[in-house]
Amino acid sequence: MKLGTNKIFLILGIVFLVLLCNNQVQAQCAMCKQAAETSLKSNPKSIARGLNSGILYLMAIPYLMIVFIFRKQILMLWRSVARRFSKS
Repeated sequence: MKLGTNKIFLILGIVFLVLLCNNQVQAQCAMCKQAAETSLKSNPKSIARGLNSGILYLMAIPYLMIVFIFRKQILMLWRSVARRFSKS
């Protein structure tokens, strides 16, 4: 299965944007955010930091599962891109 150049650049662009936007994301619902902000104001080393980390952890699990399921296709894509750039 050959991928077109446009598809390869699209995939690499998406990966680049994900890595570029690797800042700490505020991934909380309204009630969790309110509780975390209140807790953070009263104690800087509060549970709010752990809550945000836990939410980000739960968000990452589906992406890791997708990578695990499609690892062969990702590896084939990576090798074809590396082969293409090594010829140039």
